[in-house]
Amino acid sequence: MSSNISRRRFLETGALAAAGLTVVPSSVLGKSMGYKAPSDKLNIAAVGIGGMGNSNLNALQSENIVGLCDVDWKYSQRVFEKYPKAKKYYDYRRMYDELGKSIDGVVVATSDHTHAIITADAMTMGKHVYVQKPLTHSVYESRLLTKLAEKYKVATSMGNQGSSGAGVRQVIDWIADGVIGEVTKVETFTDRPIWPQGLMTPKEAHKVPSTLNWDLFIGPAKKRPFNEIYHPWNWRGWWDFGTGALGDMACHILHPVFKGLNLGYPSKVEASSTMLLTDCAPTAQMVKFTFPARPNLPKVAMPEVEVYWYDGGLQPMRPEGVPAGKNLNDQGGGVIFHGTKDTLICGCYGVNPWLVSGRTPNSPKTQREVTLSHEMDWVRACKESPENRVETASPFSEAGPFNEMVVMGVLAVRLQGLNQELEWDGENMRFTNIPSDATVRTIIEDGFKITDGHPTFAKTWTEPVNAVEYANEMIKHTYHNGWKLPDMP
Repeated sequence: MSSNISRRRFLETGALAAAGLTVVPSSVLGKSMGYKAPSDKLNIAAVGIGGMGNSNLNALQSENIVGLCDVDWKYSQRVFEKYPKAKKYYDYRRMYDELGKSIDGVVVATSDHTHAIITADAMTMGKHVYVQKPLTHSVYESRLLTKLAEKYKVATSMGNQGSSGAGVRQVIDWIADGVIGEVTKVETFTDRPIWPQGLMTPKEAHKVPSTLNWDLFIGPAKKRPFNEIYHPWNWRGWWDFGTGALGDMACHILHPVFKGLNLGYPSKVEASSTMLLTDCAPTAQMVKFTFPARPNLPKVAMPEVEVYWYDGGLQPMRPEGVPAGKNLNDQGGGVIFHGTKDTLICGCYGVNPWLVSGRTPNSPKTQREVTLSHEMDWVRACKESPENRVETASPFSEAGPFNEMVVMGVLAVRLQGLNQELEWDGENMRFTNIPSDATVRTIIEDGFKITDGHPTFAKTWTEPVNAVEYANEMIKHTYHNGWKLPDMP
């Protein structure tokens, strides 16, 4: 009997190990070992809680919410009231100093330009991190978070929740099974922005509300006077704080493209838009990414592919065979995979994939099924040991390179005045074909007015700046006001 019991225990232990689960209580092993028993609750702190941070916390209520941080306490008041036991902060650095020893994980849902520094500081403390999309504001910041996650072996996830959904898995399975054949062109779009873009820089300075710490909101960006158009929420359209419709939505819409086609760094990029302003993203943009051929999958080749992005109401032409009247905008956007055998279409977040042929192939499943919420799947990963961890659906090892693609598209929009296709060296994070003496300038004001019934423009432009230096600054931002990122590992 004892041998049977031993065998049963061995099999049970082996099954749990195979699932990446650790069942020894953390009180025995200690937090320094980097994992907790599944039955233990995580101590979670959140930075940026008034918007998406609140939604993320709603999915994490089974855990201990111990710290809440936001630069705007009026915007966050309802969340403070929801978690009365959590300590409240304006400055995440003070929260880390005071609660650092007790925090297991951090949720980051601030404006885009502060994602990287808040997340990097947490990872260097050995904390697990869940970060809203886009992962970062720049290419360099994405690379940094990817490297830090690898170094500190913490559980990570970007908040592109569609990556945990059944639609993305179906798209990947159909592509891997060769259902649509080779893909050389993909078209994607979103109906965003639903926040203002294409705006002139406001000249009026508003009084800073007593509940808002404007200096902390600015963080590493250049100082500017407060105006209600920047905060809350509408920061998405302003280059210093957000990444426009492309950065905001591409992490949802392009994910099945990036993962299903095994994309890495693009080799070329080109963009155009409505009027390009100095401070504010255009009202509509189009970007073309070119990716080189990748290693073939067992059932399908991976040739060079062009990926097109449209926003601001622009959409690609409808593929042949799509029924008249069918709206391709599904939950805020859509994706069209043009294959040699069939055309695959899905919505934002990869939802509701379908084939123009009408087929419904039963392809082998290649992806782990996520049965928990996107947030709770991250919690699961946090509680597993680094050695046995089953990664989340969007770990930084994938989300980092993916986000580099997204924000590099933003760079192409802002460099469109060069009037050329840009060649990209992803490994070294640089454009290779911008002439050393090339310059760029952008519009500060359009100077529009009606003169004798006729529309006139007296545009005010920035002074020309060296294009290589301009591009490098966008690839790796200069941090202002004393803020500093950790060194690249």
